[in-house]
Amino acid sequence: MDKNTPAVSLQNISKSFGGVPANEHVSLDIYRGEILALLGENGSGKTTLMNMLSGIYFPDEGQILIDGEPVVISSPKDAFRYGIGMIHQHFKLVDVLTAAENIVLGLKEKGRLNMEQVAGRVKEICEQYGFEVDPNQKIYDMSVSQKQTVEIVKVLYRGADILILDEPTAVLTPQETEKLFAVLRNMRSSGKAIVIITHKMHEVEALSDRVAVLNRGRFVGDVMTRDTNAQEMTNMMVGHPVTLNIQRPEPKDPKPRIEVEGLTVRSEDGVLKLEDVSFTARSGEILGIAGISGCGQKELLEAIAGLQKVEKGSIRFVEDDGSRDELIGKDPMEITSMGVALSFVPEDRLGMGLVGDMDLTDNMMLRSFREGHSVFTDRNGPRKLAAQVVKELGVITPGLTTPVRRLSGGNVQKILVGREIASAPTVLLTAYAVRGLDINSSYTIYELINKQKQAGVAVVYVGEDLDVLLQLCDRIVVLCGGKVSGILDGKTATKNQIGLMMTTVGGTREHE
Repeated sequence: MDKNTPAVSLQNISKSFGGVPANEHVSLDIYRGEILALLGENGSGKTTLMNMLSGIYFPDEGQILIDGEPVVISSPKDAFRYGIGMIHQHFKLVDVLTAAENIVLGLKEKGRLNMEQVAGRVKEICEQYGFEVDPNQKIYDMSVSQKQTVEIVKVLYRGADILILDEPTAVLTPQETEKLFAVLRNMRSSGKAIVIITHKMHEVEALSDRVAVLNRGRFVGDVMTRDTNAQEMTNMMVGHPVTLNIQRPEPKDPKPRIEVEGLTVRSEDGVLKLEDVSFTARSGEILGIAGISGCGQKELLEAIAGLQKVEKGSIRFVEDDGSRDELIGKDPMEITSMGVALSFVPEDRLGMGLVGDMDLTDNMMLRSFREGHSVFTDRNGPRKLAAQVVKELGVITPGLTTPVRRLSGGNVQKILVGREIASAPTVLLTAYAVRGLDINSSYTIYELINKQKQAGVAVVYVGEDLDVLLQLCDRIVVLCGGKVSGILDGKTATKNQIGLMMTTVGGTREHE
């Protein structure tokens, strides 16, 4: 086979859902021995395109060639037969089984499966590429990064040599990301074709050989990574020049607004989620919260918003005159009426903050209901708010009466975040505000959060991207295993320092 023959050639691929095109006449080649980054704004069709390659969707038109031969991929099983394996954002592992059992689950091998042989083969794969996996460890005992490793080993065990990774670093620490990149580079050296879908420009620059860009379902072009930069790639994705710098205005006259002291929280099943957490959030300042996914960030924000039972400790709201109100024991409505807004973007956006069958205006009204307006008196306020959010955040929607469930995930998220920001809070608690959003939308949201800070709001920002936390936040509280392992100055802290503190309790603590 000629080395110049692409491992995969997508030719003129189109796919629509309910008459809305997700991909239009996309042609793209993927080569062995290279890492290709696939970029595009939310709803630009990246995942849809790769889902056709991995057998989840079937193209409406166009053709797929593997090593120069036309093929039909109508199921994930077909994709495996052609050596294609996709690692999705949400893992498909059985918690109660071991790594080795998950890896061979559903495989028909001759004779009885010999788990010792399986474990031996898993170890070989790990040694070849530099993975760390204990074949006998149960999935429920694993970190996110270990689970992801099992997913990758699973597709390699099945013989994949074309790998697609969808947002592979979304929930990894910087150290885990580095480990993953080292493994991907080893795979590239061994001649595998690798595609990563990501929104993180610095990762694209550090890892990929070539970048392919989609814009609204169409292929814009591809370029060698060494010949481009983050600014050019973003302009290609968006279709016009975009400014890429996060401002960090100096806090003006910051005063204590929320004082958290000795906060301890357990989950319903008795697991300790937060232990003896103390910090102060100040008005006119952005306080970042860093930690590995599931380290108590959610419980912390919910405790402040009155949605989480607290075992011990105190959360005080400080009024302008310096008087203090204890929030523990107040119901969420009372806390909201004091100006505390919680904008939490969950993994399941529709499950938590919005009602899928309701349109944009009605979803805005959910917010003003809580402010005690009657349903009939004020449809204008929510409609204005919906129009403002759509305009400021560039929500792609046929109209304000479109049911929210018909919008793409990224657009749903803009509505969720925009709604809370626009409610003019005193305290804005925001978690994963840009999770899965493209770079252009993310920067719009950072700008809106900065506007809140400049208006004197105390912003508590939980984020996954440490580069952003370091650029946006004035101070950063680092959580590890539910404890505060340090409070750092956003201007002087480093990514490595935070990464280490996220994985070890202890470290330095700023004097407040």
